[in-house]
Amino acid sequence: MKPFSAILALLLSVFFLVAGNALAGLIVPLRAKIEGFSELSIGLLGSAYFVGMLAGALVAPAIVRRAGHIRAFSAFVAITVVVVILFPIWTAPAAWLVMRGALGFAFAGLYGVTESWINSKANNANRGALYGIYQIVTFGGSACGQLLLTLRSPTSYELFSIAGVLLALAIVPLAMTTVEPPLEPKSVRIRLGWLIRTSPVAALAAIAVGAANGAVWALGPVYALGLGLSPETVPWFTTAVVLGSAVGVYPAGRLSDRFDRRTILVLAAGLGALFEAALWRHQGGGASLVALGFAVGVTSFSLYTIAISHANDRASAEQLLLVSSGMLFLYCIGAILAPTIAAFMMRLFGPSALFAQNGLIHLALAAFALWRILIRQAPPAPALRLPKSRPQRPEPGIP
Repeated sequence: MKPFSAILALLLSVFFLVAGNALAGLIVPLRAKIEGFSELSIGLLGSAYFVGMLAGALVAPAIVRRAGHIRAFSAFVAITVVVVILFPIWTAPAAWLVMRGALGFAFAGLYGVTESWINSKANNANRGALYGIYQIVTFGGSACGQLLLTLRSPTSYELFSIAGVLLALAIVPLAMTTVEPPLEPKSVRIRLGWLIRTSPVAALAAIAVGAANGAVWALGPVYALGLGLSPETVPWFTTAVVLGSAVGVYPAGRLSDRFDRRTILVLAAGLGALFEAALWRHQGGGASLVALGFAVGVTSFSLYTIAISHANDRASAEQLLLVSSGMLFLYCIGAILAPTIAAFMMRLFGPSALFAQNGLIHLALAAFALWRILIRQAPPAPALRLPKSRPQRPEPGIP
């Protein structure tokens, strides 16, 4: 349990972060609709978040190298608090697009810090399990944050204030920890070519998972409505996906610690594709639709945990932030592009085209990973040429 105790404060901070972000992410489109924003503007709010994430993935390593992990974490959290408080004060489409982009930018930095911290306390024998625990905390925070929407009306500023409070609380556990933070990165540039050479399976998985998950989060409610669920029962389907994700991520991570991670990825992606094929052919709503949503969450939503664990297995301590930022960058590329393609396909072929697309994505990922297993065993990670590191400054637990 020593590795777990080393990240306990971090996990508590992550819970507050994700809960606040989930609440804000749910309020923004609802409030935008109430304020009379156009459908195009509301759709762009989602894209702006991931565009900001792309920018954050590029810049975050430089900020962390300059300030250290804890100070950078505190700075990113401060940005999120300011942005969330500004939402109800400045209700204009252009302003909200900028603010959603700023949130994405800050959360790219926050995810980079948290994931590199977790991986610095893990080893190849427990990395998948620790990352699975981290993912369970994120799913739990997301569910709790969304449930807070029931406390007040979206027309009130109070929900934004609650989100701001949760985000601000995230600073406290990590700022008070005495656990030594990870080493500062030697390089501040994302090296996608190096990441792809180091782990082509993980790199492709990041794009595929971003594409599939981004499409589900953006269009899953539309799919459920199209298959006959009422607006009141649509959350049963989306919540089933979240619960399935929380249930499946730890066992998948633990299995990947004991066997070749690529093998577990092939199994999870292949099973996910089968369940998505069932959703593609499904007719009508009902309990079977909810059960299939749960099954998709258990299988396909565990893929990122396996992929990033595989990539970090073959990185040094100074490269962990580069791996996290690079994987997030690739994830965002998929999350930006795929929902637009899925929406177009759904318009042409009906709502079930969403899971036809996702099934093909996961089937292709499983085939590629299987091919990599067959042609070679996991080779040593290629060396990454880095600039000479400056002397490391000790970073206290309390800045």
